[in-house]
Amino acid sequence: MNVPAELKYTSDHEWIRVEGDIATIGITDYAQGELGDVVFVEFPDVGEDFEKDDVAATIEAVKTVADVLLPLSGRIEAVNEQLDDASELINQDAYGDGWILKIKMSDAAELDSCMTAEEYIASIS
Repeated sequence: MNVPAELKYTSDHEWIRVEGDIATIGITDYAQGELGDVVFVEFPDVGEDFEKDDVAATIEAVKTVADVLLPLSGRIEAVNEQLDDASELINQDAYGDGWILKIKMSDAAELDSCMTAEEYIASIS
């Protein structure tokens, strides 16, 4: 199982990559494996504001439908439009081309509640 050490993680199986005040968010390799083949992603609107733990996107897979909860408060800066035509990127490259959205964080201190790679691995073991 792939769990990059440089990322932060949530108990809901999202990952966070922080660059300045922008956080890129996706679902973990573990989560995509549990979901099965992803067939559709419903995105929020760019410019929309969300609070921590709000549902920001929905992933439809062959097995089930799953919500993407925002681990941080902020404004949606971008969504991965590649997923409109190639939602399988989440299954193929969860931490790269399969990213889901980017937010401009409104409270970077919220990162303190996220897990390290080691903590995430322990939580799913």
